[in-house]
Amino acid sequence: MPRAGLDADAVIACGAQILDDHGDAELSLALVASRLGVKAPSLYKHVEGLPGLRRGIALRAKGELEDVLGRATRGRSGPDAIVGIATAYRSWARAHPGRYGLTVRAPAPGDAEDEAVSAALAHVVYDALSAYGLEGEDAVDATRFLRSTLHGFVALEAAGAFALSVDLDRSFERMVGNITRALAAWRA
Repeated sequence: MPRAGLDADAVIACGAQILDDHGDAELSLALVASRLGVKAPSLYKHVEGLPGLRRGIALRAKGELEDVLGRATRGRSGPDAIVGIATAYRSWARAHPGRYGLTVRAPAPGDAEDEAVSAALAHVVYDALSAYGLEGEDAVDATRFLRSTLHGFVALEAAGAFALSVDLDRSFERMVGNITRALAAWRA
């Protein structure tokens, strides 16, 4: 008889927390099962092994990030929306270091659910870029610029690569200010 309250959502939530707390190397069905007070084989009723667990965490993480960025841009446009995206992106990545890595992967080919959640996440950025008059290929290029810049900062920060004495928040704010200026001049 299955444990009351145990479902795919609970299994994925537990896996996501382990990923954030301990990193990918520690994520296992055995640890998830132990945390949930069940035997590892019972998890197969809810996720398709470790790959299914990782997929579920990735879908959840992309959805969470899309929600956070959407709230950060609501009622904002232009530079204010970009600052909102950048600040929310960094904050979410800091709070969820394990699942963050799963948000930067392109959707698995043929996985309609992954494609849909990834598209929703991208559209938050596209909507913010529309205030700059960026659409189509220009919006794709600008999104790649924004994502790679933010990801680079977040990844280096998480790795402890910024050891110089200059205030990190100041550096981030200056970077974001330069992103907004670059986007304003994008079509020039």
